[in-house]
Amino acid sequence: MRARTVTRSIETDAEPDAILEVLADARHLPQWASGFADAVAAGPEGDWLVSKDGQVFSIRVEFERSHGIVDYVREIAPGQKGGAFLRVLPRPGGGSVAVMTLPVSVGDGDALALATIMDRELRALVGIGESRIVRSFH
Repeated sequence: MRARTVTRSIETDAEPDAILEVLADARHLPQWASGFADAVAAGPEGDWLVSKDGQVFSIRVEFERSHGIVDYVREIAPGQKGGAFLRVLPRPGGGSVAVMTLPVSVGDGDALALATIMDRELRALVGIGESRIVRSFH
């Protein structure tokens, strides 16, 4: 069976709010999701304008702190939406688990490559969240 989505996760000592704070502000995307965004600026009506490799597109950040939900949604074809779907869950004993799911529109080999990129991006996200912990103690 061919995958239609790729889901990856990572555990961190950072509490969910530290990770959610990074995710909720799309301006942080180039810091942790460089495969998706070179730059991000505020756009019309609460959307964000993302540039990647010279192309600009609009995304909406759908954020629900109490449920640990941050979705980056964009129109990928007329009337068809897609995006990155993230969940941040509290980890028993402290810290959190960040989970990212992306749709796959091509072959299984591309799904493996996408999983590798997602792992790298989640490590970068967690690094930013954990650095916020260190700064808060100084």
